[in-house]
Amino acid sequence: MRNISMKRLILISLSLSFVLSHYASAQIVGDDYQIEQQLLASTKQLNQFFRRFNGEEDTKGNKFEPNDRQYRNDRLRKRYISILFDEENAGISSQTKKDFLDQVTKEGSPLYLNLHSPNWFAVVNTTFMHEGREQPLTLYMQIQEEGLGYEWVIADISFEPYKNIFKKQRGETKEFLHPMSHELDFMNLRKALLKGGSPESYTLADYKPDLMTLFLYEVKKGTLEFKTVNTMKFHFFGVEGWYFSLANFNRASDNSGWLISDLLQINASQKEDILKIIYDKQ
Repeated sequence: MRNISMKRLILISLSLSFVLSHYASAQIVGDDYQIEQQLLASTKQLNQFFRRFNGEEDTKGNKFEPNDRQYRNDRLRKRYISILFDEENAGISSQTKKDFLDQVTKEGSPLYLNLHSPNWFAVVNTTFMHEGREQPLTLYMQIQEEGLGYEWVIADISFEPYKNIFKKQRGETKEFLHPMSHELDFMNLRKALLKGGSPESYTLADYKPDLMTLFLYEVKKGTLEFKTVNTMKFHFFGVEGWYFSLANFNRASDNSGWLISDLLQINASQKEDILKIIYDKQ
């Protein structure tokens, strides 16, 4: 009798182990499936954002051939583009999204993004070693045609230590070379070109320093050394009357990857203001 009871206990234990093991395996499979679906839905690469915006790829990463009836289908594009927004950004209203979607999918004149268009650029926040210290430096990158293809190039930079190097004096306190300096064989240049002085004060009235050349010179000399890229953001002005930016959101949800983080309806004047802010020229 006792042996029978022990056998029953062993059988019950084995059954429970099997059930629990099966449940755990099913849970892992379920979790893996959910993660897989999130990875498929997320816009992991920038090229993928372009394809989904243009209606050339579905939310599972399947590309459409040009002869496919789903390729650049306006109705499907509205659905695809609607999931390309950062859903956690309450600053983009539903009406703004609708107006934007209606314009880019307008029947008869839809608008598409072009990877090789000059109407978008990247802002790359980096760290450089400068004069013994790590310093943040912003690079503005653009796509340009080169030979039979295209390449990314540095179009501009923003670097805090450069901002105050060339501070040209104005008004009555401005240093200058006397108009009769030619009679002195311009030997009074000695005072103009002193180390630590203000040589920029002796330049043309419309002189603007070329900080890009200074940047390249310091890189070549080794006094400015690249360390790493910290963050990136992409800015788009290719849709007439609109500005939007892309940022990369790394989070455990379908709404992740490269997403529209800002969306504004703008006129020409507002576009110039936004560009000044982005390029740190205000």
